[in-house]
Amino acid sequence: MKKIDNFLNKALLVYIDNPILDSFNSKEEFQELARSANVFASDTISLSQKNKNISISLYIGQGDAKLIEKQIKRTGIKLVIFNVDLSPSQERNLENLFSARVLDRTGLILDIFSQRAISHEGKLQVELAQLNYLATRLVRGWSHLERQKGGIGLRGPGETQLETDRRLLKARINTIQKRLNKVSNQRKLSRNLRLKRDILRISIVGYTNAGKSTLFNYLTGMNTLSADKLFATLDPIHRKIQLKNKKNAVISDTVGFIRKLPHHLIESFKSTLSEVSESNLLIHVIDLSDNNFPNYIKEVDSVLKSIGANKIPKILVFNKIDHNYNPENFSHLQQDSSCYVSAKTGYGIDFLRQTISNRLFEKYHIVKIELPSLDNKIRSQIYEQCINVSETFTKSGQCKMEFLANSHFTKYLKKKGLINRNTQKKSKNAQEIYKTG
Repeated sequence: MKKIDNFLNKALLVYIDNPILDSFNSKEEFQELARSANVFASDTISLSQKNKNISISLYIGQGDAKLIEKQIKRTGIKLVIFNVDLSPSQERNLENLFSARVLDRTGLILDIFSQRAISHEGKLQVELAQLNYLATRLVRGWSHLERQKGGIGLRGPGETQLETDRRLLKARINTIQKRLNKVSNQRKLSRNLRLKRDILRISIVGYTNAGKSTLFNYLTGMNTLSADKLFATLDPIHRKIQLKNKKNAVISDTVGFIRKLPHHLIESFKSTLSEVSESNLLIHVIDLSDNNFPNYIKEVDSVLKSIGANKIPKILVFNKIDHNYNPENFSHLQQDSSCYVSAKTGYGIDFLRQTISNRLFEKYHIVKIELPSLDNKIRSQIYEQCINVSETFTKSGQCKMEFLANSHFTKYLKKKGLINRNTQKKSKNAQEIYKTG
């Protein structure tokens, strides 16, 4: 697939509004997608479809097609972008009619992703999605549909160019999948290491351009790319942050979601999205300044469900409250399940940090144990994996320790015979001690 090379590329945007087929269809989002692809929209034609009767061959009606054709001839534009997904035959028929390149919504999103990919894995994932998309769009573009293979035993009709293209395309797809599987295995090793060391994992998710990267930068003190464009962040970024009581966690900035995210993209980015599904906590960033944010929340929840991350504890973070709002008006709404912040100014970030800690440690338990003074292995594990550790030594040399431990480490201590039900309190008390500690 060819890239939309530069911002000087002019395009005619065709916005089709069909509330029956798509109740949530934002014209502003479509225009923003084009801008993010560095396309200059010379004009936007809005078409309304009040019914399900869509032309099988063109998607749009003959009258609408003539209107677009007339506009193309008048402006000399060579690129037409639709806000809907077109079938391969519809795309070809429109290109023949307009004598111009036609790009649908999925093709536009794939083009943006190809521009944003930086890492080796990201480039492979985008290429895989592009090839799967292209596989359905191979046409007999050659004048010679058959090539004869010479030589004894090889006479007669040979392989068509179309068949050759499909074979080569399939071979490239298989090669990329093998490379991605290798990267995925390496990622699994890293995840298993974090699991073994019981490292807490936090993922920032949300609709594209909701301010995830800006919030990520504020929480980590980093200066990663944060631009007012859709899909500014494509490759996931991981950073270590320190929580209260000096407990460390790994926080990840992920790719933004969007309405009707192309299936090929979800499949290609499965290894990346698996990081989200294996997190201990999700921070769902929402752009409060966008009137469509209730629909955006539903779209993100839908994607999270598709990757098996819908049951992970989640904090709703309503961002950009400095846009048209007085931040102080939201102070009474701050709670553990939702926070109101401005990632740009820093308002509400301290409360968010506290909320993150509370949710991460809500399943921690207060544990009291006694150890021989020489049992340094257990002591070091407690200091590494637990919080609020305190210890005293008896005259007999016993070490009395009190700390907060998660359920995984608590089970480990039970197997060692170091604790029982009487030496462990409910997690609610642990939260209370943590908050005050």
